[in-house]
Amino acid sequence: MRASQDDDFDLDEEEDSLKDRYLSFRVADEEYGIEIQYVTEIVGIQKISAVPEMPDFIKGVINLRGQVIPVMDVRTRFHMPYRDYNERTCVIVVSLNEHFVGLVVDAVKEVTSMPESSISEAPRVARTESARYIKGIGKIGDDVKILLDVQKLLSELDCGQALPQPLTA
Repeated sequence: MRASQDDDFDLDEEEDSLKDRYLSFRVADEEYGIEIQYVTEIVGIQKISAVPEMPDFIKGVINLRGQVIPVMDVRTRFHMPYRDYNERTCVIVVSLNEHFVGLVVDAVKEVTSMPESSISEAPRVARTESARYIKGIGKIGDDVKILLDVQKLLSELDCGQALPQPLTA
């Protein structure tokens, strides 16, 4: 009985350690953040194999330790100018409902804590297509980060239709 209570405590402690924590990254001149609970890993840019008839922001798939993962270029998704990938370019692998997607970003910054009190609603003047993916604006000191809603960003992809199904190579 005692071990079971300890196990439950450990799970609660792990959930608490993820609460209010965000991975921040850079795309173009903006800093963004996503909830760390969705991040499974971060890898350097690697060979992306194109898949025919995908939306332009789906660059293709990568083979990550035998698992084929679709890759979305966040720059292209947000209609930003193209930039060649370089040594700072990373793929943030996120998981939503057991579907994995890689997000190509210009650079990963850090994991930061942002209590709900430091997050404000996105300005209503933002009426661009990309604005619907904004969860809020996070403030840490003088820094501002655009917090993205991973569920909205990925749910519109219709993982069963628009993206290749997860496979093992």
